Amino acid sequence: MAEIIIEAFGQTPLEDQRIEIVERKGGGHPDSICDGIMEQVSLALCREYLSTFGRILHHNIDKGLLVAGRTEPRPGGGRVLEPMCLVFGDRATAEYGGKKIDIRAVAEKSAKEWLRSHLRFVDPEKHMRYQVELKEGSPELTDLFERGTIGANDTSAAVGYAPLTETERMVLAAEHYLNSPAFKEMFPEAGEDVKVMGYRRDRELILTIAVAFVDRFVQNSAAYFDRKRDISLSIQQYLQSRQKTLDRISVVLNALDDPDRGERGMYLTVLGTSAEGGDCGQVGRGNKVNGVIALNRPLGTEAAAGKNPVSHVGKIYTLLTHRMASQVYVKVPGLREVYVWLCSQIGRPIDQPMIASAHLILQQGVELADVEEAVTQSLSEELAAIEQFTARLARGELPVW
Repeated sequence: MAEIIIEAFGQTPLEDQRIEIVERKGGGHPDSICDGIMEQVSLALCREYLSTFGRILHHNIDKGLLVAGRTEPRPGGGRVLEPMCLVFGDRATAEYGGKKIDIRAVAEKSAKEWLRSHLRFVDPEKHMRYQVELKEGSPELTDLFERGTIGANDTSAAVGYAPLTETERMVLAAEHYLNSPAFKEMFPEAGEDVKVMGYRRDRELILTIAVAFVDRFVQNSAAYFDRKRDISLSIQQYLQSRQKTLDRISVVLNALDDPDRGERGMYLTVLGTSAEGGDCGQVGRGNKVNGVIALNRPLGTEAAAGKNPVSHVGKIYTLLTHRMASQVYVKVPGLREVYVWLCSQIGRPIDQPMIASAHLILQQGVELADVEEAVTQSLSEELAAIEQFTARLARGELPVW
């Protein structure tokens, strides 16, 4: 059994603090491309392993790197001079029990499928090269999958929290809106590479947003700045209709723009992503598993995307701590905020971490003794159901970025 420790946390709830900073990277951002594709490769391998071998085998596809290409954007439509390059790194089992699977084919097919479904203007055959560097795992880690009960494949710690603040929710909502099908229909020139940085000062939220414009839809500088103004107004109206406790929301779009610098003063791309020529990407540098990068919160260091979902606690615990915190917050009255920590020990069963701990910020008038038993019960239930949780991870039911 895991040791469970519950503590009251004397910190001021984040909603009551004066300053809050939250970031979100959209699906076309180079880091999100890496996270999305490497996770899809892992899920495809899970399916292939189950189909071919009847079990999920050792793999971790969490060392992906996206090398920027080279383009020449211009109003009315530019050109791609050099494709991007996607490097798949780390480990994957290719042979077991006398049977083999083609790891390279699985990786490339998964990447191409992801690109087609997430980036409208990227042709996976023409605009991306693929370098698959997936090797066999070490004997000791591979052997974990031969044991009756699969143990943790790493000594690792994770932290999750609940609920999201209004700033976190608004940053998420802004990016989701800008990359929604309805928005793309209204503003086809808005590429998928969206980055939202939210800065809350007291009850004012300032959003600095970058949106990569697709050059084929922009005929000249005047058209660019007209559509930029329309997009700014649209997102501001969308968010204002959803604000609850904030007094004011302001939006700054593509802050580097300069109307006096011609083509160099506009954020134009050929394919809708800065990865085409301006920025590289890497797994783990983007959004955390709850979708945001919240600088006021405790953050783990694990990159969840691409890790195997049945033994890699860097993935399992990173997602599970957020679920555990959410379940505690929903089930147990009297809480303002919940923080949950899990720490594994390599080889130990994943339902038995070395420590499971919850820090609670209590509502006024509530004592720790009033909630401790219910919180402990909730954490115990989530750990007992960890096999169902990892099965959901293996089916891709839980987003990791």
